[in-house]
Amino acid sequence: MKKFVAILLIVLGIIMIGLSLKIGVYPPGITGIGFFAIAAVFLSKEP
Repeated sequence: MKKFVAILLIVLGIIMIGLSLKIGVYPPGITGIGFFAIAAVFLSKEP
């Protein structure tokens, strides 16, 4: 389940960064970077 959520967050992060580049504003890109950080936490190998 954690892997599914992490993959979903990565996809959403890519979409948000693409949206940020397309419309030329920063907030969606910052949110996309945050999604990558959360996905990294989900994919870490902590018990």
